[in-house]
Amino acid sequence: MKRIFFLLLVVFSIQAKAQLKVANLQAAGLTCALCSRSINKSLEKLSFVQSVTPDIKSSSFSIVFKPGSVVDIDGLKGAVEDAGFSVAKLKVTGSFKNVKVQNDAHVTIDGRVFHFINTTTQVLDGEKTITLVDKDFVNAKEFKKISSYTKHACVKTGKAGNCCKSEGVNENTRVYHVTI
Repeated sequence: MKRIFFLLLVVFSIQAKAQLKVANLQAAGLTCALCSRSINKSLEKLSFVQSVTPDIKSSSFSIVFKPGSVVDIDGLKGAVEDAGFSVAKLKVTGSFKNVKVQNDAHVTIDGRVFHFINTTTQVLDGEKTITLVDKDFVNAKEFKKISSYTKHACVKTGKAGNCCKSEGVNENTRVYHVTI
């Protein structure tokens, strides 16, 4: 019994670590500077956002997160949608510490579940950028291509299902699908 308890303690103490630092978000549907301003204001209201720098020509926003804050990825999408637009692309850069990733596998990083798709087995150490490929973060054509790289049903819903249980992910847990 003591061995089982010790083993569980070790397993739960070895959790992948990463601190998300910045993001580059490209929005869809913008037609003018006022559209950009609306999204900028909405993003700046998020408690974990330190600053936002818009690029009107590319309809993108460079977002710096507050150090030590927990970044709500769906909150970024929600802020853009609250302004009346949608996310076309989201890349997040973080400082990773010894995070092993494999193709078509789930990894829990700081309490969030990431499903790495179309990537090679590697250890993320230092500053790395990941691209979100959930259907609400890419266009339909890109999502169709990305979803063909996995047989896991969670790619369609963004929620863990029976397919994820074998990797220790509880059903209905939010799963972020990403690539490097």
